[in-house]
Amino acid sequence: QVQLVESGGGLVQAGGSLRLSCVASGSIFSIRDMAWYRQAPGKQRELVAAISSGGSTAYADSVKGRFTISRDNAKNTVYLQMNTLKPEDTAVYYCRIQANNDYYWGQGTQVTVSS
Repeated sequence: QVQLVESGGGLVQAGGSLRLSCVASGSIFSIRDMAWYRQAPGKQRELVAAISSGGSTAYADSVKGRFTISRDNAKNTVYLQMNTLKPEDTAVYYCRIQANNDYYWGQGTQVTVSS
C-alpha cells in the first residue's frame, strides 16, 4: 500500500506565496506521473499541475506563470510552489501520484487566500 502525506497549506494574503509538499511512502516500486489538483467549495476538482517521470510539466491556464511543480525522485516527493496567490486560488489541494501502476490520492491541504 502507498500513503501520501501533504503539507504546506495555510492562510496567506493575496500576492503571497506558499509551497506545498506531498511525500509518498509505503511499498513503492515505481512512480510515474505526479500531479496537484484542487477543489473549491461548490466546484469540481480540477487539475492544477502535473509532472511526468521525465520531468515534463503541464499547468492549468489559470496558474501558468505563477505556480511551479517539481519533484524529488529520491525522496518520492512532489512540490507545488505557488506565487502571486489570488483569492480564487482558495481551495483544498490534493496530490495524486501514479505508483505501481495505480493511482493514489493525498488527504488534501487547505489553502486560503485573503483579499
